[in-house]
Parts: sequence; structure tokens; C-alpha cells
Amino acid sequence: MSDLISVARPYARAAFERAREAKDLDGWAEQLELLAMIVSDPQMHELLSNPRLPRERRSQLVLDVAEGKISDGVANLVRLLGENGRLPALPAVYKAFAELKAESERTVEAEVIAFRKLTQAQEKEISTALAERLGREVDLTFSVDSSLLGGAVIRAGDLVIDGSVRGQLDRLAANLSR
Repeated sequence: MSDLISVARPYARAAFERAREAKDLDGWAEQLELLAMIVSDPQMHELLSNPRLPRERRSQLVLDVAEGKISDGVANLVRLLGENGRLPALPAVYKAFAELKAESERTVEAEVIAFRKLTQAQEKEISTALAERLGREVDLTFSVDSSLLGGAVIRAGDLVIDGSVRGQLDRLAANLSR
């Protein structure tokens, strides 16, 4: 996966610059997300992995599935990825593009996984504290995982805050086994 990320970054940067010039970051993000889903489909993945299928035909297959839903600029990116044998990197291109977009908009997506459903007041408190800590607007999603035994885990980009009982027990076990 790390290979795909390093391959994807230059494409994502170029796409981001084109989208910013066109003042259409949201449009490009939506189109790249669609393409990432198309390429990630198991049947499409199998077709695109067929060595007997010429590279230009692979690009055209993706474009045919997305027909009418992507702009000329995004279609050119698909063709370029296809010519270079990089269509499998499209999900990573989308991910890197989304990160660049979030960075430019000073936003971050975060996930809170709690032992039980949080109250609205708790959700707001976590959102406010995380926004202060990161200095960005935070788009939070909340989920429940009873295997945490208590507490919560917060993931925002590379930041992970593990305040779960399960995490505390795992750290204790690791320290005792040294």
C-alpha cells in the first residue's frame, strides 16, 4: 500500500493544483471518489489486472463506467494513469487529494469510537476540544464498540488518542511482559 501512496502523491498534487485553478475542489474530490470506487470494485479490478487488455483500453473501461459523471480534466488524469499503468493507484490518489483538500481548507476528519453511545453534550465537548488541539475545523463521526470495555478512541489523521479501558489493559500487559 505504501508503494501506491508514493506513486499517487504526484498525481494527487497535480490534480489538486488543476482543481484549485478551476476553483472546483469539491467537484474533483467527488469525481475522484467515484473513480476510486470504480477501480476498487472486484470485477473491475480483475478486468484491469488482465495483462492481455491494452493499457489504453483499461482507461477507457473506467471512463465508460463513469460516463457523464466526470469532467474532461479528470478524464485526462484517468488516461494519464492508464498510460503509465497506474490505474490501481486511483484510490490512493483520491485519498491523497482529499488530504490536500482538507489541509487547504483547514479541516480534518476524525473518528470517535466509544464504548457506548455518547450524549450530544459529550460529542460537542470532544469536537470543541479536538478543534482547539488541532487548530482546525473538525468533521467528526461517532461509532460504538463495546469491546473497548469503557472510554473511547479518537483518530484524526495521524493522531490517535486511546482513552479506552482495552487500550490501558493492552499497555499494562505490554509493560508487564518486558
